[in-house]
Amino acid sequence: MRSLWHILRLIWRDRGAAMRRGLALTVVVSLFGIGLLALSGWFIVAAGVAGLAGLGTVFDVFRPSAGVRFLAIARTAARYGERLLTHDATLKALASLRVRLLAGVSAADFATLSRLRAGGALNRLTADIDALDGLAIRLIFPALAGLIASIATLIGLWYLVAPVVALWAVGVTVLGGGGVLVLAGRAAFIPGSRAEMRQQALRAGVIAHLRGRAQLVVAGRLLESRQALLDQDRAARRDALQQSRAEWRAAAMLQVMAAVALSGTLILAGQHVLDGRIGPAQAALAVLATLAMAELTAALQRGAAELGRMRDAAGRVVAALETPPTIQISASETAPGLQLCGLSVAPLPGRQPVVANLDLTILPGETVALTGPSGRGKTAVLNTVAGLVPAVSGRVRAGGRVGYLTQRPALIAGTVRDTLKLASPDADDGPMRDVLAACALDLPLDTRLGEGGAGLSGGQSRRLALARTLIRHPDILLLDEPTEGLDAPTAAAMMRGIREWLPQAAILIAAHRDHDLIPATRIVVL
Repeated sequence: MRSLWHILRLIWRDRGAAMRRGLALTVVVSLFGIGLLALSGWFIVAAGVAGLAGLGTVFDVFRPSAGVRFLAIARTAARYGERLLTHDATLKALASLRVRLLAGVSAADFATLSRLRAGGALNRLTADIDALDGLAIRLIFPALAGLIASIATLIGLWYLVAPVVALWAVGVTVLGGGGVLVLAGRAAFIPGSRAEMRQQALRAGVIAHLRGRAQLVVAGRLLESRQALLDQDRAARRDALQQSRAEWRAAAMLQVMAAVALSGTLILAGQHVLDGRIGPAQAALAVLATLAMAELTAALQRGAAELGRMRDAAGRVVAALETPPTIQISASETAPGLQLCGLSVAPLPGRQPVVANLDLTILPGETVALTGPSGRGKTAVLNTVAGLVPAVSGRVRAGGRVGYLTQRPALIAGTVRDTLKLASPDADDGPMRDVLAACALDLPLDTRLGEGGAGLSGGQSRRLALARTLIRHPDILLLDEPTEGLDAPTAAAMMRGIREWLPQAAILIAAHRDHDLIPATRIVVL
């Protein structure tokens, strides 16, 4: 449960003032609700008794009726303010938490990011955060407000009615209702956790299915994938129904406990009336106060049923928030260019090195191509230079800003202008058109792209990603298979355009095609 407390501390720290006011209003709503029913019961019975005794003309009806009206209006206003404050503060805190979570996911190591798929990332940013919206609203605040209201009711009934009545009414409600909620939470814990897990798997599966429809059709597995999603949906609904059943049973048991508390209060208060120790109006006050207290445990019912869902989501969110930052490569005070000193690299952390003791210096204006059979470590060297994977040994000295065109660059939905402004928010249309021309790409800036750059060919997508890299004017440029998917004239034009755009950049290419070697001043074979 420590992860839940961690999330609660983050929410409280982010919106503490609003949360404190919301908690205070939650307590007021609970107290005024109990007070409204208690005072109403006392007033009705006291007025009736006064009428039977012939004292109706002298009975003060104005102050009790004013108190009833005040409590009713104040309770409604407090409820509105409580909902406004707590929901607004919670949603804003969760929005900030979502931003922090995105930063945590982005700072994960290269191996983690390589395994992360769009569906999984989307679940982290949506479903896990959404699962935490009831932590304060449906669990913590009702519990604290219920405890404070119960103590106040105990004191009030102790002095206004009788100690034994107070102990029974509050004790059965708090202990009995609390026990039911604990049992309900345990019964719904595993189904709720499993239902949330299946729902997230279903969401990720739907995203993968929709994005991969073309590949599934080619492989003849579209219907199989669709059936797998339907099976997941049935399993998720089955677990959700099991969780709902536990919640319904809890609601029924809470009603039973409320009936027990109410019956016992009625019997005890009635006996005190027969004994002459209290009046009928005081008995009515105790009975209706006990009835109102049933709302305190009912408010916690939903939160207890969702405890498993919230705990698992909080565990994943906290783990992502505590992800240590990866190595960063930035401009330093070393000499311009790129220098690799005794560099040994592996594809991923913990793997065996594929390149050992590489010494390489690339001066400004030079272009060096790494060649060799597939799997010899060309991409691993570029990933290490870019700071994505830590070096096994050796050092990387980068004398300036690093730009990297990976094998599989990602594009965003929006216009071509949006894609370029992601890298250079202050760029004007003129430089954006120039960088597109340098990449041998003739696209209007208002060309609208679908998700992941849909609407462009593979070659166009790579050249747009290259333009996004070049517009930042890096001092060191890393290119992994830059001419993949291009014909010879386009590849040659693009490689010339790169050097014209960055005449003094140190360029390192992982070369897989002969076109990649055209601009190279040196070739290093791995």
